[in-house]
Amino acid sequence: MARAFLVVMDSVGIGGAPDAQRFFNGGVPDEGSNTVAHIADHCARGLAEDGRSGPLKVPFLNSLGLSRAVDLASGVRMRGDDVPPNGLWGAATEQSQGKDTPSGHWELAGLPVPWAWHYFPDEEPAFPEEITAKVCALAGTEGILGNCHASGTQIIGSLGEEHMRTGWPICYTSADSVFQIAAHEESFGLEALLNLCQALAPHLHEMKVGRVIARPFTGSPSAGFERTANRRDYAIRPPEPVLTNHVQAAGGRVYAVGKIGDIFSMEGIDELRKGTDAELMGHLSDLVQEAEDGSLVFANFVEFDSLWGHRRDVSGYARALEWFDSAISKVCEKLRPGDMMILTADHGNDPTWTGTDHTRERVPVLIAGRGTGTLGLIGFQDVAGLVMDHLNIARPA
Repeated sequence: MARAFLVVMDSVGIGGAPDAQRFFNGGVPDEGSNTVAHIADHCARGLAEDGRSGPLKVPFLNSLGLSRAVDLASGVRMRGDDVPPNGLWGAATEQSQGKDTPSGHWELAGLPVPWAWHYFPDEEPAFPEEITAKVCALAGTEGILGNCHASGTQIIGSLGEEHMRTGWPICYTSADSVFQIAAHEESFGLEALLNLCQALAPHLHEMKVGRVIARPFTGSPSAGFERTANRRDYAIRPPEPVLTNHVQAAGGRVYAVGKIGDIFSMEGIDELRKGTDAELMGHLSDLVQEAEDGSLVFANFVEFDSLWGHRRDVSGYARALEWFDSAISKVCEKLRPGDMMILTADHGNDPTWTGTDHTRERVPVLIAGRGTGTLGLIGFQDVAGLVMDHLNIARPA
């Protein structure tokens, strides 16, 4: 029997979204954003030399058709498009009216988001009084800190000391449909933070806020503060069955690698493996050797987005792409006959763009193990269909 590996390169967009003008970064439309092409252009012009040098080097992804997918999606010709692809390649367009993580992943799993997410206004205070009061009641505090749109690393730097002194949680949001709570793992307590977020989540979900995110950190005012790997997302459950449910219903086992478990609230997931992106690559490599016939391995590599895209760090993003290209090529060498590996993305996050938010873009769909050729322009939903066809699972009406 066949196996399927669906790998999301978080935020690795390729431009060309037909509705990009309707999405914004700091008042500037996303039209013209192109994560991969703009990184490659900066590298070629010597503008991404921190920790790396020269043109963007992603030979394996280009061998699967990445540069061709960029051209298909946005009409931009990249270095490497002269390499004949030995994979099946295309570009996917999102239908859901969001450029956030749940929207992209749900639709890749076959379910466009059936509602409009709630977003908090970019003003202070950002949150309704009833939500602030609920946080205070659950946390046992007289107030909260933040109550605004903010960068997570910046806000703990500016409010970490006051948080440790008062015990008040740091609450903030972004252009995504999220409510984030940062707290010190020791002075506030990691378990207390997770319990707070878990208890608060149902109230935010009723408002159609997509995720409540626990953002624990450590450190001190003198040494500085640093976020830890103990982040936890409390997301709305998908309202209908998604790809993971369909695979389980057909008797297959589903492995989640990275934050997939959080995104889908563990719906249809048998086993979860987490860690840094380097650790996740190890988990993925292990599962290529261990996963049973008929199984689905669904992975997300988040650091393109969380470490480099939002911070608008072109060199860092280029380094991450080059690392991923080298590492995933070695994983794909271990694929068995009958396996299919899909590499795709959930949205863009162009590090050359204005603002700090995701960018509305088409995404690549690169497939190893299914021969060569072009898929053309497809929808995010079609990715789930490709997996189900490969695993011989009937597509739902």
